[in-house]
Amino acid sequence: MKIPLATSLRGELAVPGDKSISHRSVMLGAIAKGDTEVRGFLKSADCLATIECMRQMGVEIEEVKEENRYTGRQESVLVIHGKGLYGLSEPMGTLDAMNSGTTVRLLSGILAGQPFTTYITGDSSLRKRPMKRIITPLAQMGCRIEAENKNNCLPLEIHGDRLHAIHYSSSIASAQVKSCVLLAGLYADGPTTFFEPYLSRNHTELMLSAFGANVKAKVDPLTMQPGAIIYPGTDLRGQKIRVPGDISSAAYFIAGGLIVPNSEVHLHSVGINETRDGILRVAKAMGGNVITRNIRMEGREPVADIIVKTSDLKGTNIGGSLIPALIDELPVIAIMAACAKGDTQIYDAGELRVKESDRLTAIVMNLQKMGVGVEETEDGMVIHGNGGKKQTGRRTPGKLGYFRGATIDSQGDHRLAMAFSIAGLISDTQMDIRNAECVKISYPSFYRDIARLASPF
Repeated sequence: MKIPLATSLRGELAVPGDKSISHRSVMLGAIAKGDTEVRGFLKSADCLATIECMRQMGVEIEEVKEENRYTGRQESVLVIHGKGLYGLSEPMGTLDAMNSGTTVRLLSGILAGQPFTTYITGDSSLRKRPMKRIITPLAQMGCRIEAENKNNCLPLEIHGDRLHAIHYSSSIASAQVKSCVLLAGLYADGPTTFFEPYLSRNHTELMLSAFGANVKAKVDPLTMQPGAIIYPGTDLRGQKIRVPGDISSAAYFIAGGLIVPNSEVHLHSVGINETRDGILRVAKAMGGNVITRNIRMEGREPVADIIVKTSDLKGTNIGGSLIPALIDELPVIAIMAACAKGDTQIYDAGELRVKESDRLTAIVMNLQKMGVGVEETEDGMVIHGNGGKKQTGRRTPGKLGYFRGATIDSQGDHRLAMAFSIAGLISDTQMDIRNAECVKISYPSFYRDIARLASPF
């Protein structure tokens, strides 16, 4: 994919629905009683994998059209006909989570409490990602869960059973691990607690509560670690859900609006959950002109419109409890840091090494290709920002040239492909993104939306 050079990004955009919330709406709708209606569902490859897994277990899921009463336009509504906590059927074949870590890890928590055996796998990338982090707590709850290789990776064989309540402290802050344990806790014989070093995204807790589950935030009195407790014995009830725009998708246009000259971007109805809004906090800490307006609640999720304008950015430090709130946005934050004045240090981000790729090494390698001074560390990097200055000796007349044009291998990682596409808008020559089709994992219309906002040379 050749990325066109742009003189500005200007216009209005409604980014696609939140991927995390879309996944959870299908899973909870499937094990609830009654119908769940989901508006704004993200029809990306990852979320469609969740739908297909649920269909294989007998859940009827359909898409209907209705007229939006505010805009008068037709919109899709996903209707999940729930089967109840114990209504799933044993799948005839192996479940395929494709590239979706959320699908396999959250679904494993539900499968652990079912009265049948399930096999679940994924694509070549997902089969390399660590699953011991969910195998350990599920095994403690009494589920016999086995990985078919020595590295505790997919495929998994899950023998569902009656589960025991546990008190579990995770060594990593992970919403996927937390969600897995809490979903399994629906099937346990008593209250299940989960604690983590820092609070990870809380969409599962909010949605479980909306569906009628007895789940509450909790702090470990000994370690003061944040977490949650879930009490079994309550049936879930179908809900009406409106999925807000995904802040992880909005992040690319937040970054682009800040670093592309003469830009002003208006993003509508973006989720600003405090466990996900790290990109906004970092942008403001770097001196970015970012305004949130029309803040309101849609269901139990806070939503706002975001206005971003070109800004002179400065370096900052990013680590600690902030990391879980922006873990998926770190690739594009690195692009912002490269355009800032001064150094930006990212630390406590070792989790990036076990995503769809080793994102830390990939970010550093590609930034270096583009002429950016950057040093890799064990759990992060130090980026020496050029303050928006043009590359010397590599400038095409009339072009911005803030980065050297380069060929970027996305390694099939959607976050890398999109982050470096934003950098390509202000490079000295066209950036070439290899395997760019991977954006369909989370943002199928990404390149169309860039074309809508970008003013070409």
